[in-house]
Amino acid sequence: VQLQASGGGLVQAGGSLRLSCAGSGRTFSSYAMGWFRQAPGKEREFVAAIRWSGEDTYYADSVKGRFTISRDNAKNTLYLQMNNLRPEDTAVYCCAARDSGSYSLEVAEYAHWGQGTQVTVSS
Repeated sequence: VQLQASGGGLVQAGGSLRLSCAGSGRTFSSYAMGWFRQAPGKEREFVAAIRWSGEDTYYADSVKGRFTISRDNAKNTLYLQMNNLRPEDTAVYCCAARDSGSYSLEVAEYAHWGQGTQVTVSS
């Protein structure tokens, strides 16, 4: 599966953005999906993940209650709705697909990655 992320940008603290990740191929619905982010000088970190069916999701503590991950398998698209953004959310955000219907929190468990989209939150 090939992935293409979009939707990043510059926003003020407290604002919102919605990221999208378009997947190619007819098997998109068989993959668990995740969002990860990497800030300058830091390691890539888990943000959120969703089961292949969309029925089960998981969030990093730092974004819980502010971010929502969802997917539309009919459109081969993954989303990340980000509300109440903070300057510490500034990072390059990447979507990833796991060769399993169940998600993982580990970067190494995801074999397919899209290019990142920059999110910058100003204070």
